[in-house]
Amino acid sequence: MSSTATSGRLAHLLRWIGLTLVALTGLQVAALLAAWNWSLEPFRQLFVDRLVGETPMALVGLLLMLIASRFEAPAGRTALRWVVGLIGIVLAITMVVAVPISIEAETALAQQMQQSEATIAQQTSQLEMQKKQLQDPGFVDKLIAEAEKEGRIPAGASAEMKKQKAQEFIDTQLKPQLEQAEQQLGQARLARDVALQQRRFSGTARAGVLAIGFALVALAALV
Repeated sequence: MSSTATSGRLAHLLRWIGLTLVALTGLQVAALLAAWNWSLEPFRQLFVDRLVGETPMALVGLLLMLIASRFEAPAGRTALRWVVGLIGIVLAITMVVAVPISIEAETALAQQMQQSEATIAQQTSQLEMQKKQLQDPGFVDKLIAEAEKEGRIPAGASAEMKKQKAQEFIDTQLKPQLEQAEQQLGQARLARDVALQQRRFSGTARAGVLAIGFALVALAALV
């Protein structure tokens, strides 16, 4: 008797926790439905991203509800199982529809990345040219001439001192600027790669996995 009562309380708790998780997911999606504008590409991407990001919580909620129904009635299709099954079917279909939309967004992002790749390649080429320029004796002579003109090097300074002053300017001014530019290029490459891989794995692949998960939950609830 005590075991049965404990199972009943546990089933009741699991059912309400599951319903809460599903309801929270519904509220998150409702916020987007209130601003519905499917004709805009950014809205479609945002909707799919939010849907794929929030629905794992609904999957957990449905599983808890299904477990609760098994505690209450090990056999037969109860009303709770019908609810779990129907919600699972709807969400599975939604995830299947989200896959091509996510692939479309991934393709558009890849095209944008190709354009940014050309810009990054050009900046990298300029950076390499500037690095080589620092080692050019003619560039050092040009710096010395400019420093003499601006009064940063005394006119009567020895050739050795002039080269030393020019090297100090390169080490303290030009090289840090080039290092900073190189870091910015590295960050741009990293941001590009992360954005594409995140779209691929956190969007398209995740939607496919969720579609399978919801289909399995629906199958377990109705069969």
